[in-house]
Amino acid sequence: MSAAVEILDADGEHALTMRTLTEHFTTGRGAIYHHVSGMDDLLAAAADDVIAVVTTPATAQLDPVASLRHLAVGVYDAVDRHHWVGTQLARDSMQPAVLRIWKGVAVALREIGLTGSSAANAGSALSSFLFGSTAHIASRSRRSHDPESRRAFLDALASYWTADDPEPTTIEAAAHLRDHDDREQFVAGLDIVLRGITAAP
Repeated sequence: MSAAVEILDADGEHALTMRTLTEHFTTGRGAIYHHVSGMDDLLAAAADDVIAVVTTPATAQLDPVASLRHLAVGVYDAVDRHHWVGTQLARDSMQPAVLRIWKGVAVALREIGLTGSSAANAGSALSSFLFGSTAHIASRSRRSHDPESRRAFLDALASYWTADDPEPTTIEAAAHLRDHDDREQFVAGLDIVLRGITAAP
């Protein structure tokens, strides 16, 4: 899994094949197929390997809301470091990494005291926000990590928004777009969702 993650981080999904993976070892493909059935299984296992790191640390000292926040921010940061994980999470809801995240959410919601439809609605809202955010990270160009390129892109987008729309709300939104920090905005949105969850009947 470590070798697969290394290849995916460096060169993307197109670079990960059974051949490139076996080049990291002294064994043949047969040994790998003993553990995974094919590329889909390999990608799912690699994503789970990344997500497991941020969902398994002990959070016993955290209250359930802080635990939810810890989990969501951890997943966000993991996908920010490994963009391909965001693509993989969106690909299939029946994979270990997604189920691992859902379980962490469900356990924390139960500890908050939510059950039945209240828990289902809260879990859906939080998960939709989280998976939507990670899908957005996955869709970003690698150039977004270059401050100058990111600034140029946001300037161009803001100018496009306001070119034919002088409405004050559009101008204000464009101004915030130019200067916003993605992670700070995610955390602020997450806190809004969590406040809604704790206010749920």
